[in-house]
Amino acid sequence: MAALVRSDFTAKISWLGRVPDRDASLRAEALQEVMATLDGFEGEAHGGATRPCCSRFSMLHPRDTPIRNARQLSILSAEELAGIAAEIGLDSLDPVLLGASMVVEGIPDFSHIPPSSRLQLPSGATLTVDLENGPCIFPAQEIEKVHPGHGKGFKPAAENRRGLTAWVEREGMVKVGDEVALFIPTQPIWAPLQATVPEAAE
Repeated sequence: MAALVRSDFTAKISWLGRVPDRDASLRAEALQEVMATLDGFEGEAHGGATRPCCSRFSMLHPRDTPIRNARQLSILSAEELAGIAAEIGLDSLDPVLLGASMVVEGIPDFSHIPPSSRLQLPSGATLTVDLENGPCIFPAQEIEKVHPGHGKGFKPAAENRRGLTAWVEREGMVKVGDEVALFIPTQPIWAPLQATVPEAAE
């Protein structure tokens, strides 16, 4: 039976933030601590139990259909963020410009940890990984405003290192400097047998 096991990897929270008004800007505001509720981080514009369906899931539901919000948080890797910055010619990249909720350091290949993994904090707050977050043009636009000429390279540079989306499974306080424990599912990678193509009748 599939379960969760604690991995050998831990991380440290190096940055926290929230987007207070998504209609005004994607930019986040930096925080030292925040309460994670079942609706997401307090004051986060992407929070809530549901959200309107976006283009990412248009193959499933009509646009703006209310669906469960598994994208309450955007979590980035400090190491991957540094890689993106270097590729677009910057010394560093402020997570404020990416609308980030959290930056962690210490887990390699962070953007590819399995869906349904858990990130647990000392307070007991537990975040469930949804999916890898795909690069989009909105952070590129914010980067371009601050670093003219560098934003256009964001999408290709962020491929496979844009971080993860997540939702709050258990409430609790989250603080900069907290250690993060990574729990991963034991379920094997899905590998269905290839269908046998019937031979044509003679």
